[in-house]
Amino acid sequence: MVKTGDPGEKRVRYEITIKGTVQGVGFRPFVYNLAHAYKIAGTVLNAGKGVVIEAEGPEPSVRCFLNDLQTRPPRLANITSCTWEEVELKGDDKFEIVQSVAGAEVEALVPPDVALCRDCARETFDPQDRHYQYPFTNCTNCGPRFTIVKDLPYDRPKTSMAEFPMCPDCAREYHDPGDRRFHAQPVACPVCGPEVTLVDDRGRPVDGDWREQCWQILGQGKILAIKSLGGFHLACDAHNAEALRLLRQRKGRDAKPFAVMCRDLETVRRYCYVNDQEEELLTSPQAPIVVLRRRAQGDLPKELAPGLGTLGVMIPYTPLHFLIFGGPFDMLVMTSGNYSELPLVKDNEAALDELSGIADYFLMHNRRIVNRCDDSLAAVFDGEVQLLRRSRGYVPRPVFVPVQAGPVVLGIGGEMKNTFCLLKKDQAFVSQHIGELDSIEGEENLFSSLLNFQRLIDVEPEIVGYDMHPNYRSSRLAERVPARARFEVQHHHAHLASCLADNGVDEPAIGVILDGTGYGTDGNLWGFEILTGDYEDFTRHWHLDYVPLPGGEQSVRQPWRTAVSYLQTYLGDQGTDVARRLFAAQGRELDIVQQLIKRRFNSPLSCGCGRFFDGVSALLDVCRRSTYEGQAAIELGELVLEVDEGCQLPPYEFTLKDGVIDPGPTIAAVVEDITRGVDKAVIATRFHNTVLAMVRAGVRAVAEATGIRTVALSGGTWQNRYLFTAARKILSRDGFTVLHHRQVPANDGGLCLGQAVIAHRRWERCA
Repeated sequence: MVKTGDPGEKRVRYEITIKGTVQGVGFRPFVYNLAHAYKIAGTVLNAGKGVVIEAEGPEPSVRCFLNDLQTRPPRLANITSCTWEEVELKGDDKFEIVQSVAGAEVEALVPPDVALCRDCARETFDPQDRHYQYPFTNCTNCGPRFTIVKDLPYDRPKTSMAEFPMCPDCAREYHDPGDRRFHAQPVACPVCGPEVTLVDDRGRPVDGDWREQCWQILGQGKILAIKSLGGFHLACDAHNAEALRLLRQRKGRDAKPFAVMCRDLETVRRYCYVNDQEEELLTSPQAPIVVLRRRAQGDLPKELAPGLGTLGVMIPYTPLHFLIFGGPFDMLVMTSGNYSELPLVKDNEAALDELSGIADYFLMHNRRIVNRCDDSLAAVFDGEVQLLRRSRGYVPRPVFVPVQAGPVVLGIGGEMKNTFCLLKKDQAFVSQHIGELDSIEGEENLFSSLLNFQRLIDVEPEIVGYDMHPNYRSSRLAERVPARARFEVQHHHAHLASCLADNGVDEPAIGVILDGTGYGTDGNLWGFEILTGDYEDFTRHWHLDYVPLPGGEQSVRQPWRTAVSYLQTYLGDQGTDVARRLFAAQGRELDIVQQLIKRRFNSPLSCGCGRFFDGVSALLDVCRRSTYEGQAAIELGELVLEVDEGCQLPPYEFTLKDGVIDPGPTIAAVVEDITRGVDKAVIATRFHNTVLAMVRAGVRAVAEATGIRTVALSGGTWQNRYLFTAARKILSRDGFTVLHHRQVPANDGGLCLGQAVIAHRRWERCA
């Protein structure tokens, strides 16, 4: 670059450091081209702390350059800070991109995986393009990131693409700052990149065109395991009821809904209702599974989502998916490649070993997945995007929280829907979905994912926050993490703190925490809590009355047991008679359950909102045996009328006294309505309105006593569309500021964030 400008104009040189998600998103070519536009000399490089730029030129030009860096970054970039200082002139006459360097401290952020962009999609289907029908086409604007990276700076040698030397054509694009594949680390083509292989369940290659063979396999009603970005999917024809039943039988998944992938938005609209926000979410770079309402005339097998009027839908997000949908299928099941609740399978050999009893064939590739990462799951409630599972497309982008710098804190998460959180300064790195920890494989998944995360953000935890439940595996695992301090955190306090941190709020709030189960300070199982608290401590003001759970976990799996407990606890002898009438089919088992309740033997006390839902769901004969977490509550929620219509129905009666919400009158009224033959939808809606009325009454009482006017909604029950929508409207009309989750799930997938900020604040207090 030749020096230009008025000879008398002051020249300056700035060293600029930009932190955030600025590596692997086309930031350096953006800087290079911007520098050329302003005729600025200097350098740009990736460093451990971010992107470092030296810009030299006339002061007005450098100032404009600096402004555009911050206000016009690439679409996938996320700048968290931009600092600069004036340094000594060097007299450079050109602008260069120089080799990356590692810094003393890693502050650059690994970008999440990104769905296929339009340019790459066009090339994948262009017979004249060298990427034609290539399953791994990508550029700076799309493709794998987090799932292939091993270390920072994010450069090809530190990814699983290091095993694939670039051909001359790919190398030319990779090194050309004017090309959209400039320094796209996964760049590849059919000549030099990863390849797909189709094999049977014994690992023997299948001859012929892999796409044609896949279409034939799926058309025969068989199960195909497909290696995707973050792990394997299990796929079958979504229109084939027999194939769906076979997949359920083999996978050990009786009723939990399957996610599907549709060819395009037109297909999605054919089977589901889609509003503008849901369409935007489906087609976003994150490309999550989105929960949509099914059209009644969609003519899809009930086996896709038994008992539900919704469907989890995504559209293709890799070229491999797009190529598969170039054939006869408009919708395929794309469910996680695992058995029951075991971790997602990500490696080829493990797939053949662990999935051979489920899949008939395997579509594999030889690009190694470094970090397993499930599909994210989202829904739109009342105009708000709710993340039900935060994983691919969102991880490892941090959540910024209002805490002071201090030691690195690990929030190790809960037992179900586990995620962990590493708190580094004001950045909370919430992991991808880990899942259940009730197996050795689950524990190994947690620790391997944690070690990978620590390496990527260059930290080792010094403080650990964990759930106070004495029997949680996550709590026992926390003991194995070397740390100088550990803090046990009550489950629902963590939920409250998670919601506050998610919203960047650091002040006391009223927490309405509704979920299934959390270990309480009194040794009982909590779950319908109205608290006040902050990042340090909490006070419990109101809770649903306790009922015994006969058989403990057995009652969670068999909601009819909880229904019997509610009947017997609140209706006495009448309840015993009602139970014998409604649950006569249980025979001798019913007698045993009633004795367990009467004698309080092996029947821990619970006040969980989830158990309250379970009991009513079983009373209405909606769900008496649950095969997946939350099934009874979810299916009960499916009966509820629309908010505008449903809110007109009055709630059932209940009483509040001495910090306890007594649901006895509610249970009596529900039984009466069942006896009178009232429509189940009306009963379900009035029950939901009763929960809302309980929440409203409790919040008002706490606000009057404390003066607090901010309400935080957290816990898995708030993923009920009707409750969430109606509660926001009601509490807002009452003059409360209502906080809800935006960046992490309301369920236990967001628990680790609360644990981390609480542990951090308690460390500050003790330091």
